[in-house]
Amino acid sequence: MTALTLRAGTPPADGDLVHGSVVALGRMAVYIDLSPFGTGTIYGREYQSARDLLRKVNIGDEIAAKVVASENEDGYIELSLKEARQALLWSEAERLARGRATIELAVKDANKGGLILEWQGISGFLPASQLTAEHYPHVAGGDKDQILEALRALVGERILVSVLSVLPKEGKLIFTEKSGVHKEKQALVDKYNVGDELEGEVTGTVDFGAFVKLEESLEGLVHLSEIDWGLVDDPRAFVSAGDRVRVKIIDIKDDKISLSIKALKTNPWKEAGTRYHRGERVDGVIIKYNRHGALASIEEGIAGLVHMSEFGGSESELHATLELGKSYPFLIMHFDPSEQRMALSYTQALIKPAAKELA
Repeated sequence: MTALTLRAGTPPADGDLVHGSVVALGRMAVYIDLSPFGTGTIYGREYQSARDLLRKVNIGDEIAAKVVASENEDGYIELSLKEARQALLWSEAERLARGRATIELAVKDANKGGLILEWQGISGFLPASQLTAEHYPHVAGGDKDQILEALRALVGERILVSVLSVLPKEGKLIFTEKSGVHKEKQALVDKYNVGDELEGEVTGTVDFGAFVKLEESLEGLVHLSEIDWGLVDDPRAFVSAGDRVRVKIIDIKDDKISLSIKALKTNPWKEAGTRYHRGERVDGVIIKYNRHGALASIEEGIAGLVHMSEFGGSESELHATLELGKSYPFLIMHFDPSEQRMALSYTQALIKPAAKELA
């Protein structure tokens, strides 16, 4: 976007933003001095679209306008006040985005992806991912209809946001609520350290974990891999909104806190190292299939992989032989408690070789 002032020695071109003083007023026209390049005029349709503003204009007033024709048939530089106002608004929006300035806006509407806001007549979108923890819809199961209902509850509220990106061609703005509270949140986060053990309240569960409130306006995430030493497919089977839980801070990155529940529980792999050995025959329950084979649990929190290769790489044969929830004999082929890894063999357990043959 060009500057508001005329470039020295360069006549204004279509699309340029210019400014000058009003030198004459007609019944349906305004004339503006654009020396040394001539006189600009706002008339006809452009006058009609901005007539409410132009009726308040007096001779000598400074006006910013946008060039729509560098020279019309009467020799005037044709101008648009409405287009200039839009250009100035987009310029101001870009300034707000660069400075991450905080503004307060009312929520106009909501959809399944986020909230609709409006700034200076320009429609804007606030994605749900850019909402603070206070307004983020923690919906069990991620049900889209429930998410929409939670977002619609915010319609009419005024919230503090910043301009994240400016899209003039699409006539849209993208907002974020996070940077508006970043400094305040960072000050809260700075009070904590990795290793701190705390008590918090579960505010919501999602497929990938649970959110825990540590204090007002500050939440941390317990990823599903940090909920328990055993297999966690669904966090909702372990915690629910409103539960009080003990957590340990395992990572702090920027203003995000990662928490662990299982870090405050005894690691079953440590004791398992004294009880199980390579070549030992054990019983295990099939608890999950993955792309490599099947996971068999030999005790709470201790599971090993039965590789697909034992079944000729056939997933259907694996599933037919080892059914979920059933117990089978296995032979421990590899056991490394320090890495929490164990490989099991079903076919070798049927042969039941002596442990010394695998040593």
